[in-house]
Amino acid sequence: MKWSETIAFSPNLREVRLITQVPAREWSAHLREREEAAYLKGRGEGDRACGQQLLKQRKELESLQLGVLKTLQQILPQVLQEAEPSLIQLALASAQKIVAGLPIDITLVEAVVREALQHVQDTSEVTIQLHPEDLALLHKHESPLLNGSGTGGPIRFSSSREATRGGCLVQTRFGTIDARRESKLEQLQISLNL
Repeated sequence: MKWSETIAFSPNLREVRLITQVPAREWSAHLREREEAAYLKGRGEGDRACGQQLLKQRKELESLQLGVLKTLQQILPQVLQEAEPSLIQLALASAQKIVAGLPIDITLVEAVVREALQHVQDTSEVTIQLHPEDLALLHKHESPLLNGSGTGGPIRFSSSREATRGGCLVQTRFGTIDARRESKLEQLQISLNL
């Protein structure tokens, strides 16, 4: 069958148009143009649909992001409040381990005694109790603290197992100043309301 032959259809075709404007030899070019036009039209519609979908997704993402930020702003103070005691405990435990690991030397012992003496208000009778090894360090290095000067009155040093390494107990007629390491850490915990 040739393209120019007549084809008979038993039922009549509806809305069929005869293309007579295109000569037979330009038919392939005409079909390519129509295909290209249809492709470009479909691509344009796809691009628009994709752009609209991207805009919709972007708005949804922005809404989700704002929701997350708002939730974080609301919950962050609560998390900080709940975490604060644990963080303080962690800091205190770390400080305790660091202090416990410090080497006990003459400089440390003298610093502890001087600090404790700053809290002495009664200068008439002062007895400083040190761990036996710490007192031996003061004697070995002939510390000027052993001369008894520093409070205005006489200072007496004694050895005591109650005083732990790196700390001291200062006795006056009004009471005892506890300058042991563990006591200082306990006081720090009390001051932080733990």
